[in-house]
Amino acid sequence: MITEVKKSRISESLKKLKVETLNQGSSTGNKWFAEGEVLVSASPVDGAEIAQVKMTTDKDFEKVLETAQNAFKEWRMVPAPQRGEVVRQFGDKLREYKSDLGMLVSYEMGKSYQEGLGEVQEMIDICDFAVGISRQLHGLTMHSERPGHRMYEQYHPLGVVGIISAFNFPVAVWAWNTALAWVCGDVCVWKPSEKTPLISIACQKLIAEVLEANNMPEGVSCLLTGDYRVGELLTHDPRVTLVSATGSIRMGKIVAQAVAARLGKSLLELGGNNAIIVTPDADMKMTVIGTVFGAVGTCGQRCTSTRRLIVHEDIYEEVKSALVQAYKQLRIGNPLDENNHVGPLIDTDAVKKYLGALEKVKKEGGNVLVEGGVLSGEGYESGCYVKPAIAEAENHFEIVQEETFAPILYLLKYSGGVENAVELQNGVAQGLSSAIMTNNLREAEYFLSHRGSDCGIANVNIGTSGAEIGGAFGGEKETGGGRESGSDAWKVYMRRQTNTINYTTELPLAQGIKFDL
Repeated sequence: MITEVKKSRISESLKKLKVETLNQGSSTGNKWFAEGEVLVSASPVDGAEIAQVKMTTDKDFEKVLETAQNAFKEWRMVPAPQRGEVVRQFGDKLREYKSDLGMLVSYEMGKSYQEGLGEVQEMIDICDFAVGISRQLHGLTMHSERPGHRMYEQYHPLGVVGIISAFNFPVAVWAWNTALAWVCGDVCVWKPSEKTPLISIACQKLIAEVLEANNMPEGVSCLLTGDYRVGELLTHDPRVTLVSATGSIRMGKIVAQAVAARLGKSLLELGGNNAIIVTPDADMKMTVIGTVFGAVGTCGQRCTSTRRLIVHEDIYEEVKSALVQAYKQLRIGNPLDENNHVGPLIDTDAVKKYLGALEKVKKEGGNVLVEGGVLSGEGYESGCYVKPAIAEAENHFEIVQEETFAPILYLLKYSGGVENAVELQNGVAQGLSSAIMTNNLREAEYFLSHRGSDCGIANVNIGTSGAEIGGAFGGEKETGGGRESGSDAWKVYMRRQTNTINYTTELPLAQGIKFDL
């Protein structure tokens, strides 16, 4: 059972975040709507109910969208550096409540407390990044072919941005999107996962306080709570100019088709089937640490979790033995206990998929090296705790080609040069994150070249997990092609406009066309 001390600490955090007792759901700032059906937030840590929220109704949705549209007309007129100042203040608010938000992320989602704190830090980091961007929303100047003409490009706000986030990073991915969208002059409507509604309400309360203190319109930040039906309302509504969706490939295809049907814009960050290549020139210690964290961190529920380990035949047995020994040292249990390495899966449905994947790899001819299974007894009452597993497999196995959101690592063997390993790595439908462990410069450069990894993220001597906010985050192929967070990802939240100014008394036409009157 979760200790009374930790229970007390959780209750304290809920109270500080003003979500200890509530019956709220949709919001347009400090205004809340609570007429829909009940949605229960339950913890996978101990199975306890944390709180009840209300799901968004069609009536609520209309109020939210209308308020957001009106807020956009005012928010876009606020100078970008002033919008950045609001985001800076939100970052400070997150710093103030970091430990409490991290505690709630951990308890509601099931990741370790350290990872919960790390997720809140990601929110703080993207706020800092966005503040800088608010003074750099630069365009581009170019030379006109016509004398006495000036040409340039500039960026304008899009409007209402819809954000659909997933349970595994219940607040960080929202912040990646919304901090940038806000400084770009957009307003945001957030539909979080129905599995983690409470932490989203806590964040909405904090940003609402900041907006109100700065006399900003209430609809700059809006919240929708509920299941896929609420997401459908968001994706089909033409008033939502951009839909940023994070989740499964199946969900992403549905969103993409709905948004494309109305010629809207979508930003998709979907599934990953991430691999680490281990060559004979790899550092064994780094390989083991990077692999184990990538495979079992967040109980294998990161989109960048390591699913496949592609090892050269010359060191295959050595790597296999080292991993089996490392897995014996893993401590599975309450994620609020910082001595544990692995917490629970999000719910019992995820447990069923985990068990199904293990059965499938056996049926396809795989050899399970580290047995999985569901843990029971004291401390595991929620039924969501499972053992991280390792299975020897082949890349063409149907189950290996899929993304299973669970701590299952598939061990694959390659022979010959690094190009053969890269072919295996690229031989899946997803293209999010990838890594190679090697001290061989030629192998590393091949991996990073146009002939190498086909993923949006390619690392050398680093695992597949743990991206920094300074770089654009996203992947290719069925991962969706979207880019969030750093670099120039801000451009997706704006519309680009080309301007030509004639400052002469003549009207020459482009391409030398003559049209005399």
